[in-house]
Amino acid sequence: MREAVFNILGDLTGVRVLDLYAGTGALGIEALSRGAAAAVFVEAEAAACQAILQSLARAGFADQGRVIRGRLPAALSALDGTFGSILLDPPYADETAATTLTSVAPLLAPDGMIVYEHASRYNPPERPAGLRLVDRRRYGDSAIALYRLQEGE
Repeated sequence: MREAVFNILGDLTGVRVLDLYAGTGALGIEALSRGAAAAVFVEAEAAACQAILQSLARAGFADQGRVIRGRLPAALSALDGTFGSILLDPPYADETAATTLTSVAPLLAPDGMIVYEHASRYNPPERPAGLRLVDRRRYGDSAIALYRLQEGE
């Protein structure tokens, strides 16, 4: 599914990426390897944050990555600027995911895209605050919902 996500996102050269519920940081690090200018990782678990920092250093991206330890959606207040790609890969049972999705629109660049991974049986909202669902794709038990800013935002 990761390959499909990056095929959808296309050329990331110079793009600023936000990896929410970062876990191992695999999505953000993949974005950096595909030319993203910078990646910000938000993760609640201290051990995972350390692992992301180590992975960034091993991959040669230490200067391009920033790791924020915090719980979502509250941790969004620590962010500034906008992002061309926002990647949400929450645990499927995480109750904060829907609230986080509705809170990220102000962080999305005008031509940016949000990729929200979720269980395929879940129906993601079509128009969460300031966003519109533009596509949904299923991959077995998982799915991704793709969002852009609503027109006029």
